[in-house]
Amino acid sequence: MPTVVERAAQRYVAERATVGIPDFPRIADRLPPLIGTLTTHGLAPAGAPFFRYRVLHPGPRFTVEAGVPIDGDHTPAEPAFLGELPAGRYVLDTYVGPPGGLAAATEAVLAWGDAEGLTWDRTAGPDGEEWGCRLEVLRSNPREVPDPAQWVTDLLFRLEG
Repeated sequence: MPTVVERAAQRYVAERATVGIPDFPRIADRLPPLIGTLTTHGLAPAGAPFFRYRVLHPGPRFTVEAGVPIDGDHTPAEPAFLGELPAGRYVLDTYVGPPGGLAAATEAVLAWGDAEGLTWDRTAGPDGEEWGCRLEVLRSNPREVPDPAQWVTDLLFRLEG
């Protein structure tokens, strides 16, 4: 059952791409190098890596960021950049299973929020639906949990205002 939680702002390092579902590994595969670069600079991730969906384009295609939370200062080399997840109220739900089930889990959370009368932090933009903050937080490390049926992903959707 989804819940509403308060989240503080969080700095992160990320890379961004616009991809379709078949090309999603192109951005997902950027997480290990991002974490590796932080480690070589003496920084440990300040939380689980995530995907931040910025724009949902028709098609479906996504402008998405592969990100790693950080504390402290770091100036990444391009194409990586610094960002900040905004503070605010979020709907949180936890999904357990392979990535193929995330779309259905997301739709269930959105339907729940709509039924509860919640207003999402999203707007219609020229290229699609723009989100203030929509996250998939990857709680499972595939090296430690090799069975995708056991992967844990937190879905977080920022609420308006």
